[in-house]
Amino acid sequence: MFFISIFVASLKHTKMKTVSSIVENYIKTKPFLLSALSQNIINLTSLSRNMMTELDSEFGKEVKQGAIVMALKRLSVDLDFRLNHKISKVMKNLGEITVRSSLIDYTFAVSSTILTKQADLISEINSNPDIFYTSSKGVSETNIIVSQSVGHLVEKHFSAEKQIQKLENLASITVKLPKENTVIPGIYYFIFQRLAWEGIIINEVISTSNEFTILVSDDEVDIAFKVIKDLKLL
Repeated sequence: MFFISIFVASLKHTKMKTVSSIVENYIKTKPFLLSALSQNIINLTSLSRNMMTELDSEFGKEVKQGAIVMALKRLSVDLDFRLNHKISKVMKNLGEITVRSSLIDYTFAVSSTILTKQADLISEINSNPDIFYTSSKGVSETNIIVSQSVGHLVEKHFSAEKQIQKLENLASITVKLPKENTVIPGIYYFIFQRLAWEGIIINEVISTSNEFTILVSDDEVDIAFKVIKDLKLL
């Protein structure tokens, strides 16, 4: 009985490894290929030919090119629904897009006094609503992003802290997302992928439940803004 159980378990495992599942796993490991496939801009015959050697090795025997093409066709239809229809609906409902320029991004090492220094800084700038301020705390680093006009206050309050990095001439783009963004996978991937295609370097990402802010260089903010704005036209 023991040997039969092993045989049955092994048989089940073998059945699970189908051409379709191997093709899907292959595509999922290549994000840009995944997106291009969902948009039907790839020649499936050529793609299947390039995939054959790797799929043969994964499947343990020769895989017919026709089977790969059929798996890709089924996958592209599924992806078109998952990645395009649902996400496009969210993109069309993007809310207000706000741009702020002349920002500085400070990175400090986390310390026992870092929160106290932040509180002192906030207390000093809180009366000025035009000042941009946001911060995020990781395990070992804290980022503080402020308007350039109050950079001297950051350096005053954090003079005793270990500064890891300081980036100037930055701009922020804040986007309000519809509430359904929290239940549809791939929203951030879709947006950041478009920015990556344009060669936009994202210095920081700050998010809340229904909005996110990216930090880019002043030189790239116009292109980044256009990319995000054009998402509404999908």
